[in-house]
Amino acid sequence: MSVPTAVATQSVCAPLPVLGRDVTVPLVTGGEVTYAALDYAASAPALQRVWDDVAAYAPYYGSVHRGAGYLSQLSTDLFENARRTVAEFLDCRADDQLVFTRSTTDSLNLLAAALPADCQVFVFETEHHASLLPWQDARVSYLDAPRTPEQAVATLERALAGRDPYGPALVCVTGASNVTGELWPVRELAAAAHAHGARIVLDAAQLAPHHPVSVQDLDVDWIAFSGHKLYAPFGSGVLAGRSDWLIAADPYLAGGGASRKVTRREDGGVDVEWHESAARHEAGSPNVIGAYSIAAACKALTEAGFDSLVARERHLIEKVRTGLAEVPEVRILSLFGDDAPRVGVISFVVDGWNSSHFAAALSAEYGIGVRDGLFCAHPLVRTLLGSDPQTQGECGAPEAAPGEKSLNAIRVSFGAGTPDEHVERFVTAVRELVREGAKWRYRTEDGRCVPAV
Repeated sequence: MSVPTAVATQSVCAPLPVLGRDVTVPLVTGGEVTYAALDYAASAPALQRVWDDVAAYAPYYGSVHRGAGYLSQLSTDLFENARRTVAEFLDCRADDQLVFTRSTTDSLNLLAAALPADCQVFVFETEHHASLLPWQDARVSYLDAPRTPEQAVATLERALAGRDPYGPALVCVTGASNVTGELWPVRELAAAAHAHGARIVLDAAQLAPHHPVSVQDLDVDWIAFSGHKLYAPFGSGVLAGRSDWLIAADPYLAGGGASRKVTRREDGGVDVEWHESAARHEAGSPNVIGAYSIAAACKALTEAGFDSLVARERHLIEKVRTGLAEVPEVRILSLFGDDAPRVGVISFVVDGWNSSHFAAALSAEYGIGVRDGLFCAHPLVRTLLGSDPQTQGECGAPEAAPGEKSLNAIRVSFGAGTPDEHVERFVTAVRELVREGAKWRYRTEDGRCVPAV
């Protein structure tokens, strides 16, 4: 596959300390229990190490790139060192640019705004909306969901073979599905793109927290990911990769920081000379704490060792998949099949249950936090559920009462901070709910299934 995997004999490490690991929550049936956070694919809890690093810096916060004072100079150095740290984490090329953004969504919208004129974009319907939707102003070809990695490559090659060979083209692909957790053949897709004169951007939001990601080894042109999925707090993200399209494009945001020189013209207008560095797309006062937190997370994961982290995650994946396989009413959603390499993201449906009802019962009766809905990947989930592509649905739970059929699924996701007890409690809870039913009554309120008071 396209992603380095752990050595099979690698020992399983202990979970990394994360914020919230000792938080207790009330149960509707009485008492309290330690919260089992199993929604890492939405937002992973911050690593304790990252939080400590940010707290140590916070008293020294100052304006970045804009002051002569000591704290401003310190913050500027910290911000630019964070850029270098993240670039090293991603194994960027020497001439790549790394832009700090708000999120993966922001990163891909930035790249979409920098596309050359008449650029063709190719994207699979299986993408998260963050990488499915930003290309509306380009010529977009949406590719059908493949059922094997090989079919993904073949589908892309056919689509690229039919494009205008003289114009610019971009392929957007995920590294790991936010619905199934399955790894995509990124290196092979990059080779196909380049063979047909296209470039490729990797949505690594679900990949980077679980596996080492090398821009050079995968041979991608850009990579985008979010801090809040990489065990870093605050709203921050990254777009890293080739600089030419970014330099040629107008700034994503116009303002201070992006401009090198601004002068008045004789006719009363304004002439602007924009930076050609990453600052061109980082107008305004940057989120220095967010950038620093991403760099701190990159350091923490690297020092923990991805071989050990991957081995531990495989151990947890096996626990969950084996446990769910013992419940006949549970159907795990998959594109590539049971043997496909994957990260700790598993979606499923339960016969006889509304998925929102099931997720609500896991939370209210067992203190387990999962996700239900379409996971901001509507076309993919509809394909996996075998529903009509035109069927209405929402990112959250649709308006369906407990027991009613609904167009949504349940997602359990975990990572470096997940203890065995959490996934074991989850598997036990699934068995009990299927066998015995919910202990509480539930109702629909504002599109969500909640315990009836």
